[in-house]
Amino acid sequence: MIRRLQAKDIDTVAQIWLDANRDAHDFISAEYWESNYLPVKERLLQAEVYVYIDEYKNEIEGFVGLDQEYIAGIFVRKEVRSTGIGKALLDFVKGKKQELTLNVYQKNERAVGFYEREGFHAIERTTDESTGEKEYLMKWDRKECEEYAD
Repeated sequence: MIRRLQAKDIDTVAQIWLDANRDAHDFISAEYWESNYLPVKERLLQAEVYVYIDEYKNEIEGFVGLDQEYIAGIFVRKEVRSTGIGKALLDFVKGKKQELTLNVYQKNERAVGFYEREGFHAIERTTDESTGEKEYLMKWDRKECEEYAD
């Protein structure tokens, strides 16, 4: 089940954010993510965030954060990655938007491949000012995907 973030979810969601970033971005120091933990936790409550809940365990397994048509991130617990949760969250937000953009670190090849399989393509190469890491700005457009499918 996917639903909007509730205040009672914030500790779990913030911990998923921290753990997923430390794990997926081992090329960035853990201290960087830890120093951003509290500010991100506060911002999550203000943002458009949807959580994926395992209905059998009644636990949050992942979430997606949006800022208009920009995906700030999709984060899934390590133990349940590659089980379709990230795709379910992405499909959920694709159902709400006509186009989406996101930034992904170039070194995070697993994420780059995931987004490419899901119809995103790189439109720009940039550098994240706060980490110095190279990243792609990627875009998904419903109309382009529909035209390609025809």
